[in-house]
Amino acid sequence: MDLILWRHAEAHPAREGQDDLERPLSAKGERQAQRMADWLNQRLAHTTRILVSPALRTQQTARALGRPFKTVAELAPDGNGEALLRAARWPASGEPVLVVGHQPTLGLVAAHLLAELPQPWSIKKAAVWWLRDRDREGLSQVVLQAVQSPDLL
Repeated sequence: MDLILWRHAEAHPAREGQDDLERPLSAKGERQAQRMADWLNQRLAHTTRILVSPALRTQQTARALGRPFKTVAELAPDGNGEALLRAARWPASGEPVLVVGHQPTLGLVAAHLLAELPQPWSIKKAAVWWLRDRDREGLSQVVLQAVQSPDLL
């Protein structure tokens, strides 16, 4: 199974009294989202399930792909890694899963799967970490397939 973790692109800071879920992407964030979406669309299988936080900035990031996606409340900024992995059906999903979400949850999931450590690894805004679960001689292994930042596209 492939699990692709995509952090939302740069968003405007919260205005006084504004709900965190309502923060939109900045102009830079819109460009970042489009660059990463172009890169992803060249690589994602057509069967990829796309799961997105209800936050406006993640919804806007995901829309850059031009593909249907499902909004999952458990992926909100206050979500946790266990909920993310349950929603993705890791590692048993029959299709690749792209999760558009937030820090620190995405970094915690990457650290847990790759190093079995509860560390808040940093994932840059709009960056993608592509993980794959594979079976080798009866043992499950997690392989880091790619890390891509929009700054390098």
